Amino acid sequence: MRAWTIGATAALCLAAAPGTTHGPVDGYPFEVGERLQYSAKLGILRLGTAWMTVQRVDTVRGVESFVFEFGLVTSAPFYKSSSVMHSWTGTSDLVSRRFHQDLVENGKERKRYYEIFPDSMLYTQENRQGSKPSVAEPLDDAAFFYFLRTVPLELGQTRKYERYFKKDMNPVTIAVVKREDMEMPDGKKVACLILNPVLGEEGLFAPRSRAMLWLTDDQRRIPVQIRAKLPFGTVTIRLEKLGVEKVEPESAGE
Repeated sequence: MRAWTIGATAALCLAAAPGTTHGPVDGYPFEVGERLQYSAKLGILRLGTAWMTVQRVDTVRGVESFVFEFGLVTSAPFYKSSSVMHSWTGTSDLVSRRFHQDLVENGKERKRYYEIFPDSMLYTQENRQGSKPSVAEPLDDAAFFYFLRTVPLELGQTRKYERYFKKDMNPVTIAVVKREDMEMPDGKKVACLILNPVLGEEGLFAPRSRAMLWLTDDQRRIPVQIRAKLPFGTVTIRLEKLGVEKVEPESAGE
């Protein structure tokens, strides 16, 4: 299962000191310490676990940033993978400035570490020479899910964004195709919007994957389920636990 790729933007506000612990954040439907945990299944067969976490607040080149983590660990006959992404995304503008991707597929390890420069609309990759074109308000793969939780979405609308940090992989297309009730981990049912996000040539949201993303149709915009067609079958990633963990203050890092 390949790395998940997607991107877009937003502009919201938060004021706080670097390296401090935050509770609920005005203007955002998430908070530092929030952890969403998912099961990954192929039909009725459990393949592994996925998670999304707002880990902490850090700084990147003097800019206060959320640190988002997005992980997926799977195991199936003849295939094992681990994908963990970390995104440093501004607390005041929800713009990405650093993105790390650690992949292990059948024992083969790959690391992709990026520095993203919104002011110059460029990005660099560790161990690669030179820079490549980015966009004015970039977002990376992990930050994209948190961005979607901040924008208004209406049934039947299709939006296109030129906000993925790799310029040549734009636009990102998001179609709101349906509304459906879904059961949450506590047993309560909530209305969800079903989105069809499309980006790139490979991965969970490539056109051939026909991916669908369920978001609660309320202020929280919680990702409840993802379903995608992959080479070995249709995979469903379903929310099984959500909560807020206590985050201890850390010293800021550049």
